[in-house]
Amino acid sequence: MNIALIVTGGTFDKEYDELTGTLFFKRTHVQEMLSLGRCRLSARLEIVMLKDSLEITDADRQVILEACQKSPESKIVITHGTDTMEHTARMLGPALADSGKTVVLTGAMIPYRFGSSDGMFNLGCAIGLVQALPPGVYIGMNGQYFDWQNVTKNRREGYFHAIKSRSRST
Repeated sequence: MNIALIVTGGTFDKEYDELTGTLFFKRTHVQEMLSLGRCRLSARLEIVMLKDSLEITDADRQVILEACQKSPESKIVITHGTDTMEHTARMLGPALADSGKTVVLTGAMIPYRFGSSDGMFNLGCAIGLVQALPPGVYIGMNGQYFDWQNVTKNRREGYFHAIKSRSRST
């Protein structure tokens, strides 16, 4: 099974400048993360941008959408900053509804380079989710997944949760 990994930046790929105390982008760390995780899947890596998600515009979201539409793979993982990940998911959801593609957006709360990042775990989960979920757009974070239209980030506690819980019929 082939998977496309579309990189947009976010905390996954931030570096720390010890002299200025700022975070910046130099390159993606996704390939290194896959190697360290001993990933055995065939995956195509495409870097569409390296941006903080707070700087992602509607035009950038259009570029992400076009990358998904043009992808020959039907399974796509997008690395994205967590601050506006749900906005991108909400744009992609309806646009890709009839595409037959499964798209999972994932990110990290702590940069990979810090060593204590949740990025490795989230990336691995997203790769598993994209293979198991039916076509649609999802966010996969912290061992959970959410449908594009039922997710929000709890900024105070630093995790994603469903906007409304799903009711179960008995």
